[in-house]
Formats: sequence, C-alpha cells, structure tokens
Amino acid sequence: MERAYASQGREHRRRHGEAPWTSRRPMPIRGGMDSLAFTKMHGLGNDFVVIDARRRPVAMAPDLARAIADRRQGVGCDQLIVIEQPTMADADAFMRIFNADGGEVGACGNAARCIAALLMQETGAGRIGLETAAGLIHAQAAAAGNVSVDLGPVRTDWQAIPLAEARDTLHLDVTAGALGDGVAVSVGNPHIVFFVADADAVPLAELGPQIEHHPLFPERTNVEFVQVLGPSALRVRVWERGAGITRACGTGACAAAVAAARRRLSERRVEVLMDGGPLQVDWRADGTVCLTGPVATSFTGSLAPAWLSAAERP
Repeated sequence: MERAYASQGREHRRRHGEAPWTSRRPMPIRGGMDSLAFTKMHGLGNDFVVIDARRRPVAMAPDLARAIADRRQGVGCDQLIVIEQPTMADADAFMRIFNADGGEVGACGNAARCIAALLMQETGAGRIGLETAAGLIHAQAAAAGNVSVDLGPVRTDWQAIPLAEARDTLHLDVTAGALGDGVAVSVGNPHIVFFVADADAVPLAELGPQIEHHPLFPERTNVEFVQVLGPSALRVRVWERGAGITRACGTGACAAAVAAARRRLSERRVEVLMDGGPLQVDWRADGTVCLTGPVATSFTGSLAPAWLSAAERP
C-alpha cells in the first residue's frame, strides 16, 4: 500500500506539535548539561553528526544545531541527526534532521542510510523501519557493505512539492542565468532538477542560492544540475537547501533519476555520479524510489559542557 508522506507528517505534528520532541520531556541543554556524545558519519562525503537521544532525550534547538554544524568552531557537518524513540509501531527509531543552517527538514536519503547502518549493527537485523517527519521509510543491508533505503513514493504534483501556485512540474520555468526549464520533484523534500551539457561547468555557488530562495518554493528547494552520460548513468551536482554545496545528496540523486526518467532521458534504474562518488537509484514501477550506496563512520566524540553552554548563549 502506498505510504502517504504528507498525511503521516500531519499526523506526527498533530500528535506532537511542530516541535515533536517537546512532548517527550527532554533534558534541556541549558543549565549545565553533561557532555553530549556524538558519532560522525558520512555517505560519499555527505557528512552527519549523529546524536543518540533515545535514552537521554535532548532539546535540540536551531541555534545549537547551527553551532554543531559549524566547520570552524563546531564539529562540522552538512546535517545534524538526532535519533529518538519512534511513535509508529513498526519503526525502530525516529530520525530528526537539521540542516547546517539549523532548519529542521523531513528527509535525507544518505542520513537515512547511515542511521539504518547504525541500527542494524546495534540489533543484528538486516532490515529496519525508520520514522521521519516525512513518514515511515525502510532500509536494509545490501551487497558489498552498502545500505539500501526505500524512500517511498515520489510526488510530482505541485501541491505536494510544494509550489506557491499551480504549475507544470515537468517543465517548470524558474529563470536563473541561462537556466529556465526545470523538473520539480518531492522525495519527502522539495527538489528542482535542471539538465545541462556539462554539470561541472555550472557556477553552483552562484545559481544554487538564487534558485533555493525562488518565490515559487515556499519551503525553499534543493537544486540539482544533471548531465546525462547515457541511458543508465547521470552526472549530478547538488546545492542543498540549508546546507549549500555538498559532495553527495541521497534525495537529490533520487530526484535527478526521477526527473531524467520523466523526461525520457534515461532508464528508471541508473547510477548517479556525484562529487563524492556513485549512488544507485531505482525508480520502481509502483512509484517508490530506492537508494543504495556506502556508509562510513569517521569518528566518535563528545561536546564539552562549557562548549554547549557557550553555543547556546544569545
């Protein structure tokens, strides 16, 4: 049965409010909290600071998330991930996702694969359910130490992405430089995909923020620049909403694959070559999309109480 991300997200907010962690009586960080343990992980260089808050809930705020993600004065990451107890019966954990700018978002494909790897290592299971603000997703171990995650049904209707007004999502006019004809897709978060002759020649740092903040996207958007290498291969570079240029983006790889297939530029199963390396994407006949790739743990550590206190000062 097709999972409805939007309805699951609304149900989560109904039960827990816009800040779902507040109903779980979290331990506030202000006021002298002990050190905060973390694990640093990445999927093809798309890196994450992971905090396990299942036994000791943490009141993560945007300012603290920004401080942790800071690559000069914090740990540094593209996204901060907080693992919490699930609210859905068939989920093993709830995954909260904060972008480097402190904004909380609903989906991150590479982070889901990393957290799935942690949970499978912990439990010995070969498959897990992961609850997110965008809905329930499933992940499993794959060949060669890779992890696959089923990100559920892709949405292409303008309301679900969402757009500010009714538009054709297969040919979306969003003018930025010489670009104009994009494909809009939701993989639990908004994306717009542009097809270019040479992805490496695109001025990503210039065009990315312009498109991310385009008024047509009320929740802002992730941006992909895609070069079709062949019927089963794409070269993709990404500007992530709230994070900027990243070496890889799981949902971005999926959005690129779906957009290429919708335009009949590629097959539904492709290899997506990102700056950090290749990901495998399979847009299935039932409309769900599966992402497969490697994960790695870089190191573990802890944030000192004095640093935590300083990070939260206004």
